[in-house]
Amino acid sequence: MKKLVAITVIGVLALGIISISTFSDQFADAGSRKKIHFTQTIQSSQDPGQGHENHQLSLILSPNEGTIYDGSITYTSSEPVQLVILHEISPQEAKGQPTWSVDGKTIYGLSLIDSEKKAGSFEFTGAAVGLHSSNSKQFTSTISVDGWIRGQPTEVIMQKIEFEKEEPSLLLAKANVPATIPMHKGIFEGKEVLYIITDGSDEEYSNFLTEKQGWKVEPAPPLAETPEDALEQIYIFKNGVEGEGILGYQAEVFSSTPVQESKYSALSSLIEITWKPGQKETIFETEEEILEAKEKERIEFNETGIVLNTPQIVWPEGQMQVRPDSTITDDMPYGGGQITEINSEEMTVTFVAHRGWGPDGRTIYYIVTDATPSGPAQTMGVISSPSSSNLITSLAAVDLFQFKNGITGTGPLGFQPGIASAALGDKNYSPMWRIYLVEWNDSNNAKLLETKSDIDSFRDDNMISVSIARPTNSDHIVNCPFVDPFQ
Repeated sequence: MKKLVAITVIGVLALGIISISTFSDQFADAGSRKKIHFTQTIQSSQDPGQGHENHQLSLILSPNEGTIYDGSITYTSSEPVQLVILHEISPQEAKGQPTWSVDGKTIYGLSLIDSEKKAGSFEFTGAAVGLHSSNSKQFTSTISVDGWIRGQPTEVIMQKIEFEKEEPSLLLAKANVPATIPMHKGIFEGKEVLYIITDGSDEEYSNFLTEKQGWKVEPAPPLAETPEDALEQIYIFKNGVEGEGILGYQAEVFSSTPVQESKYSALSSLIEITWKPGQKETIFETEEEILEAKEKERIEFNETGIVLNTPQIVWPEGQMQVRPDSTITDDMPYGGGQITEINSEEMTVTFVAHRGWGPDGRTIYYIVTDATPSGPAQTMGVISSPSSSNLITSLAAVDLFQFKNGITGTGPLGFQPGIASAALGDKNYSPMWRIYLVEWNDSNNAKLLETKSDIDSFRDDNMISVSIARPTNSDHIVNCPFVDPFQ
């Protein structure tokens, strides 16, 4: 999945504070030379430069000491604009050439490519890049940038032109989006269960289920390592009475629901049931009936060894919490429920998909279905699943890093979004996440981190501390299936 990026960095300027949109994208390699590539629609604001007070500016790539950008930009705009390129110079070097400055102390050489057109394409090299209009009318532009950063690309806050700033904050575009997932009908103790299938330990079977339900079931090989005490059973029927089961026969039977809290798990051990020839086919409504039929050798019982992630949405005597406000926004509260609609007629459920980063900086989206212990589960508005604590040392769970201070943003703790140690398509991807907390030792030095290597590097430099999360002194596991909400 390509990473669409819009980073709003709040904090600039003399005689008041003005918000300027700054854009970056995934950094494709390590070291001092990093790739940028993004497309974004932006809106201009008042140019903060001295002598430009009646002008408009959209700053696309912000200046940072020692940083050089080079590449190409293509744009279309609602008003005729000029391409702005700033060059890092000292005050002593400003000898008559056009310059730009906020405070008269930090000076930039100024290149204005005066196309005065609503669209264009240019190559650039400089310390900052933007679009400029010499009148006061606000304009909207869509820009595409392809190029490289040399120097200090991880420092996205505008250090050199800050005169006064607030605490930096981060607002990703599409930080929260809807993910509408098909539901299936199941049975527990003769009553209806509605559930979803998000992940499977076997890639071939996951692809098979993807075709059946028309929505991607993600391969998650580590789920094969799930210990028995963290599993429930799901019985899928390969023949028998036709019905609403995923294979076209009777609905799947579950061994527990969230009412049996100590037993319930969203992770299901897949058992295939096949009626033997000559047997009278009936509908099973309980696990006990299935086990009795097995004992009487009426059915074939195939314990596949496949583990599916099958979170239950509706069950006898309950359902997952639905948010009171179905509007999904970038800055909506993280807690209070993870679902905006359960549509039993269309057999779909709409989750809030939260945006974060994969280990290499790729954009990921994830939903939240259940967690342990009960405190965090209740706060997020999801199912409590105590049996998930049995995954804390298991290879079935992988690491997810959340931030407890630093740059404020849309993460679950109110700071920047988290970073996962695996992403969709990775061999170590699993929806079961062992949560680690990242804390800046000095929050004044907080920077935007986007990759697992960023975390490792800053931890090695003793700038951050990383510790396993243990709310209420309990093992903490969250079921966060990664999804493609745009499929």
